[in-house]
Amino acid sequence: MNNKEQLPLSPHLQVYRPQLTSVLSIKHRITGFCLSLALPLYIFWLISLLFGPLSYTFFLKICSHYILKIIFILITYGFIYHMMNGIRHLFWDLGIGLSIKFSSISAVFIIILSVLLTFFVTSKFIL
Repeated sequence: MNNKEQLPLSPHLQVYRPQLTSVLSIKHRITGFCLSLALPLYIFWLISLLFGPLSYTFFLKICSHYILKIIFILITYGFIYHMMNGIRHLFWDLGIGLSIKFSSISAVFIIILSVLLTFFVTSKFIL
């Protein structure tokens, strides 16, 4: 066999080191997909609000289970992260923050701020 045929195609997964920005780009797509899967739960919440206090109390009783609380916290994190990273993408569309250094700094900023905002928004729900 020819030596060129045995070489892996570039970039090969064994030598490729993912960058933070590429990981966050994939995470942005995953959170968008997961948020679309969470839409029925959001609609159920809105319908329970529409039908009055009794149905909303029923909804809250269902949501008091710890597994659903964890799911709601993850949905909240996904929403906050997706929104903040989407704003970063809008700035990129305007040509702002395209340098590698600023892109990496904004990536870390979005991760930290998403976690903090999720804790702030869900802190009453957790306790």
